[in-house]
Amino acid sequence: MSKSLLRNFTFIALMLALVVSNATIGRSADRFTGQSGGHSNKPYLDDHGKEPDVQNVSVHDPSIVKDGNTYYVFGSHIEAVKSTDLIHWEKFTNGYTTPNNKLYGDLSKNLAGSFAWAGENDADSKGGFAVWAPDVFWNKDYINEDGTKGAYMIYYSVSSTYIRSAIGYAVSKHIEGPYKYVDTIVYSGFTKEEAYDANSKINKKWTNTNIPKLIEQGKLKGVRADWFHNDGSYNNRDFPNAIDPNLFYDEKGNLWMAYGSWSGGIFVLPMDKTTGKPIYPGKDGKTPDGRLVDRYFGIKIAGGYYQSGEGTYIVYDKNTDYYYLYVTYGWLGADGGYNMRQFRSTSPTGPYVDAKGQSAVLPGEVDNSPYGNKIMGNFLFERKVGDPGTGIGVGYVSPGHNSVYLDRKTGQQFLVFHTRFPQSGEYHEVRVHQMFMNKNGWPVVAPYRYAGEKLEKVNKQDVVGEYQLINHGKDYSADIKKQIFVRLNRNNTISGDATGTWRKIGHNQAEITIDGETYDGVFVRQWDPTSKRYVMAFTALSNEGVSIWGSKLADKTDEEIVEDVASDLDLGDTDHVVSNLHLPTEGTRHTVISWTTSDAKVVSETGVVHRPEVGSAPVTATLTATITKGDATATKVFHITVLPYEEAKLTAHYSFDNNDLSDSTGNFGPGTITGNRIDNEGGTIAYADGKIGKAAVLNGQSGIRLPDGLVSSNQYSVSLWVKPEQLTTHTTTFFGAKDPNHWVSLVPQGWDGNTMLWSGSSPWYDGRTFWKIPTGQWTHLAFSVDNGAVKVYINGVEKFSGTNFPDVFTGANASFALGVNWWDPPFKGLIDELRIYEGALTPSQVTDLAQTSE
Repeated sequence: MSKSLLRNFTFIALMLALVVSNATIGRSADRFTGQSGGHSNKPYLDDHGKEPDVQNVSVHDPSIVKDGNTYYVFGSHIEAVKSTDLIHWEKFTNGYTTPNNKLYGDLSKNLAGSFAWAGENDADSKGGFAVWAPDVFWNKDYINEDGTKGAYMIYYSVSSTYIRSAIGYAVSKHIEGPYKYVDTIVYSGFTKEEAYDANSKINKKWTNTNIPKLIEQGKLKGVRADWFHNDGSYNNRDFPNAIDPNLFYDEKGNLWMAYGSWSGGIFVLPMDKTTGKPIYPGKDGKTPDGRLVDRYFGIKIAGGYYQSGEGTYIVYDKNTDYYYLYVTYGWLGADGGYNMRQFRSTSPTGPYVDAKGQSAVLPGEVDNSPYGNKIMGNFLFERKVGDPGTGIGVGYVSPGHNSVYLDRKTGQQFLVFHTRFPQSGEYHEVRVHQMFMNKNGWPVVAPYRYAGEKLEKVNKQDVVGEYQLINHGKDYSADIKKQIFVRLNRNNTISGDATGTWRKIGHNQAEITIDGETYDGVFVRQWDPTSKRYVMAFTALSNEGVSIWGSKLADKTDEEIVEDVASDLDLGDTDHVVSNLHLPTEGTRHTVISWTTSDAKVVSETGVVHRPEVGSAPVTATLTATITKGDATATKVFHITVLPYEEAKLTAHYSFDNNDLSDSTGNFGPGTITGNRIDNEGGTIAYADGKIGKAAVLNGQSGIRLPDGLVSSNQYSVSLWVKPEQLTTHTTTFFGAKDPNHWVSLVPQGWDGNTMLWSGSSPWYDGRTFWKIPTGQWTHLAFSVDNGAVKVYINGVEKFSGTNFPDVFTGANASFALGVNWWDPPFKGLIDELRIYEGALTPSQVTDLAQTSE
């Protein structure tokens, strides 16, 4: 063989080896996460990275401002926090403490000018304060009392009802205060003639606002008749609730204030930079596009017609030359469907429109859900069996009332908001998500909270793979949007639960077309707190104003996925089963889990457990799970031992039959009468005919403090009869607590509107019955706890069964009460036959108690 021929063969062999090697690498790369390491854009580098040092805080209605190198967030109820990195936060305020309030000093005295109209010990703020949603900024032009220029200004709202509110402001030379009151500038909820709200001594007539003074000064042309309905009440269909102020500068440096809330809409007023006061229009009119201009309230820019909309925030971006308006729809509670919307305009006064070109001002009394780009609502990247990590996954409930920080130097933009969480009741925290500009000039929101990520070049190879996809839609309710699964294929098609195409444009721009709808956004690597790794993600917005998010999953074969599900599948302690078992039927990525049982009389294939009666022996059975995905399959066997009921022992009985609060068992001392809180003195109760003998009558201002230590283990039962005169949210019947963060409360009307066994706040637990007891008639309530297994009964019928109920009382000398706790309105109605047991009552025992009559 010649040397040249040998060289040719050698060259061909090397090329073949290289091709084979690359093909092997390509196949292996499909198994990686597609996450480049560090700041490198080399494909296929798998780097878990360092977990962010997160410190969470709770501030409702957060408004962000930066001072030097420190970010500050101010919110409702006089709470504020600070951070140097938007990740680790610390609180520096003391809430409504007064005097010595961190922000306002002597709160009651300092803000007396605003409180004269609303917000202190009045109507809905009876017994406390309602100071909401402040906005803080540095005003270099403000002229202080001493003649110097420049001050930090805090604009806040005070409120006593859903329409009677006011906006005031105070100033300080230091961002952390204390702030000194200056003036109250916008009032709402006023009436044509003298009128009063319930639990209020404040005359709501318009003459008690700042309007007469403005008329006298020639700044307003008298009183507008349209401010009032025909009966003289405030016209909240067309005019705002004066809350949620937001101050912003336009491109020329002029100062504006946007404000307002359900249900008359959002308004904007020009502001005098030197005084901080509004420049009222003075006379009524219409904008060129037909929007309302009011002599006092200003120019309407969003909402109206009794539709929800609040938490206004406007930011001007000189790079796009747009003003971006953010507003939140819905109700802030966990069941309220709070969700953030986005509009933009070329002028601070509007018109503001969404991606579809629709005005932020509604055309009439219509459903507002189609209006505005929905940038975030209820969602959950649900962790299923076989997924990495622990817990239920990452998700939010009722995220909203946001502010925005736009870094003029770096161009980075951050969405700052409060949110509640799935299965966590009303507990809320601040969250910060980075936003990125899409090709159409709309900010799109990153799927995960900010962890220091930067928008960098990404490789197509790293984008290819399977994703969890959240579609936020345009609707809103208490429902939680959960993920579907799609694959972004190498040939730029999308397959899976939805189909379409995808493209990476430039370094990181994303174009996702699903089911005929195109979404524009970006690809960005983010920290996934469930899997605890950096993953490829995308966020994009359609021309219909719908946002979608994607979060990439590790590439795995069906066999590996089935193996993961089998390894992760766990039923807990199967040697001591005392309650129904949760048998999941779906694992990660649509893996199917089917169950069979060896003895349905012990445990069914759906997990229903049949416990032997007291005195019987334990019973056993075998559950077999068959796990299937595609052609891959596996089984896992669980040996189940079901324990018999143990006899519950009556340890306390408060019958009220002798017109007293004694325990008839003699194990505990008598109860004592409290005021409207568990630890208040005072209060009165009465006795009347009850379900059996006499009952305690609670008047809605008093409660009964029971002896400490009434329950001291994690095996107990509570039974009582109640006859509510009225139902108020969160009001308790039976309440027990180790401390304000660890408690159990049996509430006739919980946060979801129904009767609930509630526990909080570390962790939160909702024993939801989906049934509300009536007023004016007797209802039997009972619940049992057996080492975390909990059952709730109404009139002897099991309405809730769950596991992992918090152990609040073991080792604690806990506090107990009837009708009162530390926070909520007291119970009004009758309570009878409170019985406390050591151990779990059987269903038949509860039925017997519920059928007891005099």
